[in-house]
Amino acid sequence: MNRAVMLRFAACGIIGLGAALLIAALLLTTYTSSRIAKVPLDIDATLVSDGTGTALDVASLSQDHFVINQNVPLVSQQQISVESPANADVVTLQVGSSVRRTDKQKDGGLLLAIVDTVTLNRKTALAVSDDTHTGGSVQKPRAYGDENPPTAIPLRHDGLSYRFPFNTEKKTYPFFDPIAQKAYDVNYDTQEDVNGLTTYRFTQNVGYDADGKLVAPVKYPSLYAGQEDGKVTASAAMWGLQGGDPAEQITMTRYYAAQKTFWVDPVSGTIVKETEHANHYFSRDALKPEVTLADYKVTSNEDTVESQVNTARDERDRLALWSRVLPITFTAIGIIALVGGGLLASFSLRTESALTDPGLDRGDEEFFGRSGLEERVPGAEAETEKLPTQRPDLREESGPPGSDPPDSGESSDAGPPENPSGPPERG
Repeated sequence: MNRAVMLRFAACGIIGLGAALLIAALLLTTYTSSRIAKVPLDIDATLVSDGTGTALDVASLSQDHFVINQNVPLVSQQQISVESPANADVVTLQVGSSVRRTDKQKDGGLLLAIVDTVTLNRKTALAVSDDTHTGGSVQKPRAYGDENPPTAIPLRHDGLSYRFPFNTEKKTYPFFDPIAQKAYDVNYDTQEDVNGLTTYRFTQNVGYDADGKLVAPVKYPSLYAGQEDGKVTASAAMWGLQGGDPAEQITMTRYYAAQKTFWVDPVSGTIVKETEHANHYFSRDALKPEVTLADYKVTSNEDTVESQVNTARDERDRLALWSRVLPITFTAIGIIALVGGGLLASFSLRTESALTDPGLDRGDEEFFGRSGLEERVPGAEAETEKLPTQRPDLREESGPPGSDPPDSGESSDAGPPENPSGPPERG
């Protein structure tokens, strides 16, 4: 295999590599990036929020009247994990949420608890539900001391839950509230920086207006068949009501309202920070709270914010690698490979021509080293070197008069002498 063929093979290989890199860059931009912009399947997070509020003293439930404490320290916690089904198209999140008083121990401090399960579309982050599939469930609360396994009650979920879609837009989304068991609008407010990360701030009002006024509280949807935790009947003394018969039995309804603020990474849809003002209360008139169960405001603590910001940045880096870094790198290397392969192919053609017709090699010399200003000399006019010939010795070769000339082939080729010494002798 000569040099020209080897160069040609190398040029074809380099050009093929360049074309493959350009195709890979196109696929990464148009296909792969959209395939990886999905809700991850390995979510495992504990989100903690701290704050204060007004809360019921659970121990007073066994006393002669309910005791309501103000300005008590509270902590809200969400434990998020992935359950089945979870595949290329959907992911199921199980979220255990609780609110407890930190000044009370164990069950004495627990105010609220709910375990919510929802199946989301991994691309849109919307709940996968229809008339035949609820898309989620909620666990029925258990009484104190109940050791039976929890019971899951099917509950239709709509809209977003616990996160926003990739490439979040500045618009209004439906966001599901598991306590109200309904989706409410979450509205874009503004853009803010959270620990160096640019986020979109969204707000949601459930029962409140934009000014924080109670306008349409939600009647608490009990998970018990007998509405045991949705309506409670107790004596007026137990409720702490004054000015009437203390023994009068009064039934009050439980209501719920909330205001939530989310700071969302617009690239990954991760909620990096959250503030929640929630109000659970009993009343005979929905707009006139009488007995507070829990009225609190909590905000994600620093550890949670930092953890969520890091998670969002990891998602950003992963998306950037596949949608920008690799396509740009492959494009640049592909173009360089195509140009280099083209130049090498041109050189291989010149080399092959030179090996086939050596006379064409001067063109390569001029291409690589000569100025091209010298005029080429035609072959017919090129100077040749004259080789000296030996002068014949006439005295030795000449014989007596009348004798035959010597029989030699050289005499016929030698030609006439250049400088004869005189005229030839006459016979």
